[in-house]
Amino acid sequence: TRALSSAASDVYKRQGLRVFGIFGYLRAEADIMDESIKYLFGPIPSRRLGRSLGVSPIPEQTCNYTCVYCQLGRTTHMTNKRQNFFPCEEILEEFRRYTQKEQNFDVVTVVGEGEPTLYEDLGRLLIGLKELTDKPVAVITNGALLYDKKVREDLCHADIVLPSMDAVDEEMFHKIDRPYGRIKFDQVCQGLIDFSKEYQEELYLEIMLLEGLNCDDESLDKFARMLKEIRYDRVYVNTAVRPPAEDNVVPADKETMERAAARLGAISIDTLTSGSFISEIEDPMEAVVSICRRHPMNQFEIQSFLDSRNVENSQEFFERLNKNPSLTVVHYKGISTYRYKE
Repeated sequence: TRALSSAASDVYKRQGLRVFGIFGYLRAEADIMDESIKYLFGPIPSRRLGRSLGVSPIPEQTCNYTCVYCQLGRTTHMTNKRQNFFPCEEILEEFRRYTQKEQNFDVVTVVGEGEPTLYEDLGRLLIGLKELTDKPVAVITNGALLYDKKVREDLCHADIVLPSMDAVDEEMFHKIDRPYGRIKFDQVCQGLIDFSKEYQEELYLEIMLLEGLNCDDESLDKFARMLKEIRYDRVYVNTAVRPPAEDNVVPADKETMERAAARLGAISIDTLTSGSFISEIEDPMEAVVSICRRHPMNQFEIQSFLDSRNVENSQEFFERLNKNPSLTVVHYKGISTYRYKE
């Protein structure tokens, strides 16, 4: 496996695991460098991987799940059919042009605004990306298609694969992930087990914990038993920190996260530090709107971004931001999150 760059290797040890300095939930895009960029986004800060340059090979809101906690809202295009939504050659050419000018990232992450394994040419895309960069190439996936041998073969071309694991049985699976059609929990679970035994590179699991759904002691015990069947390098526990798709979603509290991390030998997200967003756009307002086009930002992230730009009157900036017709503000758990209006 390629090692992450020195910038991403600002690590510390927790429970004997190497944890790369910045961790973030990468289900969405950040800054679009210019209007000609269609498939790349970022770089954005990731607490798992460092500064991540994203590659999205699927259309917006195209997924085989509509998770209750998804920060992008409910899935609008549910499908379980793999397709070549965009030409692989176009994506690789855009990546080639970008990397000829910029190398300000630690990892390339295939993720998009939905499920990247729905991209039929995923294997060819991963091979092509690795031919164009010496940075590690990662894929963030919900794992729903891991029962498909071709999907597993495609993912074997990645340096790091990060599947989610949110449920311990069929009932919980439907309550949290709300899968498309006839996708079954046992099928998905066995696919993850099979892939873990076939895959030779870095496998990082993520469990999204939600109060009242999957973080009670019985559920944690079942997660622990499931983990014994899987060969993995790291497991992270996460919770809903941005406005979720459903209003009744309750994030796990700090005590629950710590208990889960101890029970599962996992790393809790809230023990890791976030990086800050960057943008090539000079005007602060245009830069924030551009970032929010694909990656919702809360007021603290925006303030950190403004501080990095030495913007003096942030109160006036937020007053103008609140009136910006391109954005909507979602208030959740005392935090204001800015989303781009479609």
